[in-house]
Amino acid sequence: MVDCLYRDDAYATECDAVVTEVVDGQGFELDRTVFYATSGGQAGDTGTCQRADGTEVAITGTIHPERDRARTLHQVAEGTALPEVGERVRVVLDFDRRLRLMRMHTALHLLSVVFPFGVTGGTITPDKGRLDFDMPDAPEDLEGAAARLNDMITADHPVTDEWISDGEMAARPEMVKTMSVKPPTGQGRVRLVRIGAGDQPVDLQPCGGTHVRTTAEIGPVRIGKVEKKGRNNRRINLHFVE
Repeated sequence: MVDCLYRDDAYATECDAVVTEVVDGQGFELDRTVFYATSGGQAGDTGTCQRADGTEVAITGTIHPERDRARTLHQVAEGTALPEVGERVRVVLDFDRRLRLMRMHTALHLLSVVFPFGVTGGTITPDKGRLDFDMPDAPEDLEGAAARLNDMITADHPVTDEWISDGEMAARPEMVKTMSVKPPTGQGRVRLVRIGAGDQPVDLQPCGGTHVRTTAEIGPVRIGKVEKKGRNNRRINLHFVE
């Protein structure tokens, strides 16, 4: 099982690692990594791999092969010379891109507070994000919703994580906002992301993604197009104000 260092420090930008597996034409796996693999709607990381001989390999994406969360495949472009199993390398994250993903992911947590409906889907990219809500009617006061969202951002709430057992998670189903994807269980514990301090946080929900340390790091955002995606489904797009 790969040691995913971003779970303890989402701001870690590089690490030394050993190649554990090579997939011809696709990429390689490591014993440890700072790269987040595509999951939970969040896009996978990109960056570089520095080999012992000084050559550099571009990492074009990161996935969990065959949806196996115990594995992380660092993808490369077709025709790229791959490192060998057992080789020690250093991987370096494109952190500017990752930080945008972290900012947007945290902002979407707050969006789910502004619109307290079940979440049926979502996507997080460096440029924008969106959540699909189990919402029969389109929201009327988007300007007011955006103002509330930005107020929570500028309030500079701390963003922290904690772990609870599978049993504790099962006993608190109200924390799960996603309707189609349930938090991963079976490993004994589930990670929670808390926004705000004290006994009544702004938001508390299971999530395996990466987030900023405080809401102020998100920066101003705007609510974009609201799309109807079914009788009871509304897609709300979110953008950075830049």
